[in-house]
Formats: sequence, structure tokens, C-alpha cells
Amino acid sequence: MNLEGITKYLDSLVDEKDFPSVDCVIFRDHEMVYRHMKGTNDKERKISVRENQQYLMFSMTKVQTMVAFMQLVEEGLISLEDEVSKYLPAYKDLLYEKREGNAIDIEKCSEPMRIKHLVSMQSGLDYNLERAGILRVLGEKGANATTREIVDSFVQTPLKFEPGTHFLYSLSHDVIAAIIEVVSGKSFGEYLKENIWDRLGMNDTFFAKPVNYLSNLATQFICDNSGNIVPMDPTCNYQLSEKYESGGAGLISTTMDYAKLADTIACGGVNKDGKRIIKAKTIETIKTNLLCEDSLKDIEVTMGRRGYGYGCGMQVLMDPVILCSKAPVGVFGWDGAAGSCIFMDTVNKLSLVYTMHVRNCGMAYSEVHPKLRELLYS
Repeated sequence: MNLEGITKYLDSLVDEKDFPSVDCVIFRDHEMVYRHMKGTNDKERKISVRENQQYLMFSMTKVQTMVAFMQLVEEGLISLEDEVSKYLPAYKDLLYEKREGNAIDIEKCSEPMRIKHLVSMQSGLDYNLERAGILRVLGEKGANATTREIVDSFVQTPLKFEPGTHFLYSLSHDVIAAIIEVVSGKSFGEYLKENIWDRLGMNDTFFAKPVNYLSNLATQFICDNSGNIVPMDPTCNYQLSEKYESGGAGLISTTMDYAKLADTIACGGVNKDGKRIIKAKTIETIKTNLLCEDSLKDIEVTMGRRGYGYGCGMQVLMDPVILCSKAPVGVFGWDGAAGSCIFMDTVNKLSLVYTMHVRNCGMAYSEVHPKLRELLYS
């Protein structure tokens, strides 16, 4: 690891690229070997970022959703091969958009949507938060609309393709959260608290509902059309109602809380205190590519993830040679809409969590995350 290089690079993001703040934690085999933060957490950029600073984690929520779901798989309560309609009847007899040239026909899916299609983003759903079903439910129920009610509404609109045939980043993991509620008999938040947060001492992790907008939440920024980084409202648009709990993008957390989770996963599912949240064998399933050939092309073209596959909710490095990368095959993790990311390596029991709080920052994904990956293995 080039720790000096990581520090120099992180400092440059604040000093030269105008990032408000950065924070990075690295664990190896339950020992924190690196922590560095720099920058500020307020609109005026005067208050220094704190060790327990909270951030909107957005799609890094998916890491927790997949761990929670795979816990239920371990218990034999659900299978990746199960049809989604077994748990959510609204997902039976689905329609999709069949495209030929510029023509679009609505046809019935020839095969059912299965759980494996949801976890691997091959369900045919998209990320349209303005879809007719969502607007209808929110219009009828308002703040009281539940996770299950909103998720059931997703398929009132035809799918973009037949499940299992393509990759499209989507609301699929919100559907997984609803399934977890059905199988466990608990709200998604209750399940996470009982089975992940409490076990690992993740005391600063919550759903991004107004009641949880704590004073410790860092100011959220956004890159505007001119490339300037400016403050924005501290909102999570993926939390669709007061009662909704988004499995795809709903959590508030801290760098250290996520570092605890990352270290536990990298070390085979057991934390430093010997508490197990998931089996090592199950983690190997999570980091196994589930994408078909067409889907591998899709994730490269639509998300720029060249050399990566996608397992249960996380990208998996499959071809480091094509990226001229020193990282080993099998490094896995994901990122969030405000620029944060998580890397885990079960072979070396190594993990890295990086946090920032800037929306619409393309540089985070195209430059920052790959650079941190390479410095980690330099």
C-alpha cells in the first residue's frame, strides 16, 4: 500500500479540485492501518470535517441490502432462483417493451422475474422515480406510503427488457428490501438494525428520513453545469415517503461505520470481536459475476465499468490486466451518488472506505475511485 501517496492524493482533491471534504479508512485483518480526512462540512467551508461525520450513502446502501438478503438465503428462507412473485404477487405475469428499430411493442415476458435478476440488475426495471405507479401511490398515501406499496407499483409500467437478458442499473434493490420485509416479518430498517448495525456497533447508521437529519450530517454539494461545486439541500430523493425504506439508496452513515462493515466482509463475515454476520462461503457467492455476455457489455457501456462484472449488488473485478491494474481478481464493492466508495478483498483481508459528499461528480467514478484502488495495491 502506498499510504503516503493516498494522503497526497486525497489532499490534492481538496486543495486543487475544490472538493469540500474527503475521508478514507483502510483496514487489514481487523486492524485500522490508515485514516486520513481533510476539508470542511458546512456551506461556508469553515468547520473542519469530523471523524464521526455523517453522509448520505446513496447506492452504498446496496452493500447492506445484499448482506441482509444473503443472510436469509443462508437460513434457507429464500433462494436466488425463486420467482419474485412468490413474495410479491404484483410481479406475476409481467410485461416488457420489445424493441425492433424505432418500434416498441408491449409483450408478456416469456420467463418470470427471479430474485437473481433483481440482485444483479438484470430485472428490466429502471431508475425512474417519476414512474406513474410511484406518483399514483404517493398521491393516494402521501407520507404514509409504505415500502411494499411503492415497490408493488414499479411493475405497473412495462419492463425495459425481459428479465435476465440485459443489465440496467435500477430500483431492483428497493424490491429486494420489500422482499426482506415479507420474508422476515420486520420492516427493512428493523431487520438491518437487528442483524447488521447492532451486531457490528454501527451506531451512526440510519435511514435518511427527516427525523434522522441530524446536526452531524455534512452539507451536501453538487457539481453544477459549469463544473462548480456548490451547496445543495440535504435531501435523499430516493427516500420516497416517511415510511419508505430504500434498499437501493436510503441510508445515512459514517466512514467508520462503513469501515466496520467492510472489514467484517473482507475478513470472511466475522468482525474483530468474533461476531459473525454472514458466512465466508456466502461472501464468495456475493462476489461471483452473475451477468450474461450482453449484460457485461451493458455495464461497460452504460456505467464505464470496463473489466468488471457484477455479482449480488456489487461490482467484481474480473480482468485487472485490461485495466493495467495491480489489484487482484475478485476485489469487489460499490459506490454512491455523492461520490463515496467501498472496496473489499477477502484474499488479503483488506478493505477501503472513501467518503465525500458531492452529487453529480463524474470525476469520483472515472478518476478518484480507480486511483485509490491502484494506490491501495501499489
